[in-house]
Amino acid sequence: MSSQSDQPTPRDEGRRTFLKQSSLLTAFTLVPGPVIQAASFELDEKVAGAFEKVPLKLEVNGKKYKLAVEPRTTLLDLLRENLNLTGTKKGCDYGQCGACTVHIDGQRVNSCLSFAVMHDGKKITTIEGLSEGDKLHPMQEAFVKHDGFQCGYCTPGQIMSAVACVREGHAGSETEIREYMSGNICRCGAYSNIVAAIQEVKNGGQKV
Repeated sequence: MSSQSDQPTPRDEGRRTFLKQSSLLTAFTLVPGPVIQAASFELDEKVAGAFEKVPLKLEVNGKKYKLAVEPRTTLLDLLRENLNLTGTKKGCDYGQCGACTVHIDGQRVNSCLSFAVMHDGKKITTIEGLSEGDKLHPMQEAFVKHDGFQCGYCTPGQIMSAVACVREGHAGSETEIREYMSGNICRCGAYSNIVAAIQEVKNGGQKV
């Protein structure tokens, strides 16, 4: 038969609660990062399921597409993940480096900052669409000639902006070129060679 001294006191209950909470916190700190990341990913996937896909028509590099995409899908991710056009690079993903530059109806755009659904029915050109078969675009040839790249990661975006720079009439001088190409960052520092390539195309009067 239990005596009164066997019954838990408020102090005992408080101690047990403290030990349980401490054990839980300790266990949580020992959970491997990948497990936590996996749980977070699973939650993200469940949230993603709440987004219904919407129909989208695009013309990319002269080819027409009928797609169904989530409203939150960026144009960059659509090009790379859905259409396998990986020439357009994901750099900063904040619109600051220019590696993801494409042309939309002839205008240069940072595709990482633009939702795909915003461009229904529009014509998009990526770096893959500049050349004509095996024949390089004049700007691509000029970049090769003047060694306008080193690691090459930023080069697709640089070339797309360079073409737009000439088309927009902003290649009249080295200073103007540098100003209108300032949205494209080259970590290797090939800026002088890039400027030389743009000047050659502009001065040569080649159609871009």
